[in-house]
Amino acid sequence: MQNGERMPEYHLCYQSLGKLSDNKDNAILICHSLSGDAHVAGEEPETGRSGWWESYVGPSKAIDTDHFFVIASNVLGGCGGSSGPSSICPSTKRSYAMSFPSVTIHDMIQAQIALIDELGIEKLLAVIGASMGGMQAMLLAVKYPKRVKNCIPIASSMAHSAMQIGFNEVGRQAIRSDPKWNHGNYYNSEPPEHGLAVARMIGHVTYLSEYSMHKKFGRKQETRKSPQSGSPVFFSVESYLQHQGSSFVRRFDPNSYLYITKALDMFDLLAGRPSREVFQNVESQFLIISFHSDWLYPPPQSKELVRALKRSNCIVSYINLSTLHGHDSFLIPDPEFASILQNFLYQCLQKTRLV
Repeated sequence: MQNGERMPEYHLCYQSLGKLSDNKDNAILICHSLSGDAHVAGEEPETGRSGWWESYVGPSKAIDTDHFFVIASNVLGGCGGSSGPSSICPSTKRSYAMSFPSVTIHDMIQAQIALIDELGIEKLLAVIGASMGGMQAMLLAVKYPKRVKNCIPIASSMAHSAMQIGFNEVGRQAIRSDPKWNHGNYYNSEPPEHGLAVARMIGHVTYLSEYSMHKKFGRKQETRKSPQSGSPVFFSVESYLQHQGSSFVRRFDPNSYLYITKALDMFDLLAGRPSREVFQNVESQFLIISFHSDWLYPPPQSKELVRALKRSNCIVSYINLSTLHGHDSFLIPDPEFASILQNFLYQCLQKTRLV
């Protein structure tokens, strides 16, 4: 691990879609955001749930699995099948809980490099990621320049601002303040569901835009009684956020939320170094995408990355899409966004095969 700790073993859950070409030149790694997992597309056999990027990954879609071999893995520290705080420690035969080593974005990509090594892939055609996934994509291009041909960070940043760290800390405190958290030792009892639900509600507000919230909810009210307040007035937005919180706790581990949000906050691609030094060995061509209505990862953070790459003589294209849905814009079907991804990836494949 980046902090010097060692794990005797770890598991990495991944999904692959499409077929790897004979010369292994069509592999695309998709890195997920905070609440994502390896299930990027297709129907999950056990639950029937669709993948989180179903709109963009699949046959004849933007990331066309008839042409590309797509790989997605659940990050180290997560709770979607990869090793994390809820996993069983080999030495104690109990869940790691808070004894799990602290995880960084660097650790996440190290595990993914081991995965593509296992699959026999020497060089990725592209690495794509939004939000936390964008951080992974950037770091892969920097740390493993010979392994990545093209890099597509979406709605991401080189380092969190004080505001972004602040929102994450409020969410972490909501979990730690839940009496059922018990310093992370809740795996044989009731988990701190209320704390995690509140953390998710806070986070979800930041994923939307003021316009999308006004358009969808405004001041619409429901007539049912709110058990929390005893008031007959219940706003639709309250109901929506409570649903988001309660559905999230059924699929996410509170301790993983603590670990992953801290990894996000600790990420700093430049770490005080000149951008030319950081990007000097990068061989990837970059496509950077932001959304003008995103106030969680606002366009100026993407523009800062663009400037840093240009100062380092890297090949970079930048698009700030006019969308109305805030940070969640990368999850919502959008023909323009799909067309940009599709055209860029097809050009990347064509260039590779012309060489």
